[in-house]
Amino acid sequence: MKNTWFSNTEEILIPLGRPFVKMHGLRNDFVIVDGREKSYTPSVAEIVRICDRREGVGCDQLLVVEPPQSDGSHAFVRILNTDGREVEACGNASRCVGWLLMEECGRDEIRIETLGGVLSCRRAGEKQVAVEMGRLRTEWQEIPLSRETDTLHLGVGAGPLQDPVGMNIGNPHAVFFVSDLAAVDLTLYGPELQKNSLFPQEANIGAAQIIDPKTLKLSVWERPGVLTTACGTGACVAVAAARRRGLTVERKMTVIMPGGSVEIELKENDMVVMTGPVETCYAGFLPIT
Repeated sequence: MKNTWFSNTEEILIPLGRPFVKMHGLRNDFVIVDGREKSYTPSVAEIVRICDRREGVGCDQLLVVEPPQSDGSHAFVRILNTDGREVEACGNASRCVGWLLMEECGRDEIRIETLGGVLSCRRAGEKQVAVEMGRLRTEWQEIPLSRETDTLHLGVGAGPLQDPVGMNIGNPHAVFFVSDLAAVDLTLYGPELQKNSLFPQEANIGAAQIIDPKTLKLSVWERPGVLTTACGTGACVAVAAARRRGLTVERKMTVIMPGGSVEIELKENDMVVMTGPVETCYAGFLPIT
């Protein structure tokens, strides 16, 4: 498929550098590069520089869109953290790329591949995208944990954050329930918990407060060490963890995060659908290195 993200001619693109689009979902922001016609494999140093908010474009993650690896999918998306590590999943990133590709091909539903699995994306309103995020995983080996442990009560903690629920939906999470989220300094306890020896691949650390049976507030300390304005996978597992703990019987909940809200629906088959907004910030060119 010919690149329709940019109208510039090839003669203009070559001296200016590699084109990109910057988008965000609830202020969780991404630099998106099209690597379908011309492959793009930045080094760790390049990824770090691009994500740096002083020296580069600045973003929470760099996304590289590549040709699909299987029939029925529209693209494969690589999700690169600010430290250069490739990760399995990101809900807000999936919504942004899904919307970009749907706009490009004029469809209302597409499938994108990630390391965490194949995700179905569909339009759900004006700049609203619903993503089927995949299957919730609750076994200790699937999260993964370093030893056999009851994933409903992991038994680790720091300060007011104690005894989380462990889950995986493409990446590992520990969800701590608290009575007053505003009183929890996640920047103080998140780094310690992220690197707890129970999590061999580290973990995203969520602090959640139940507001009512259909609403919760959430804050997430995300690998590689960032307090995010929004975390799509974190919102998915927070709702599932609340239901597993018996804190709600609802299958649909609104999750309120610092950057805004998403709607989470737990399906009967352990699949999760997340619906939320996307926005385009601007387009530009990465400098040639």
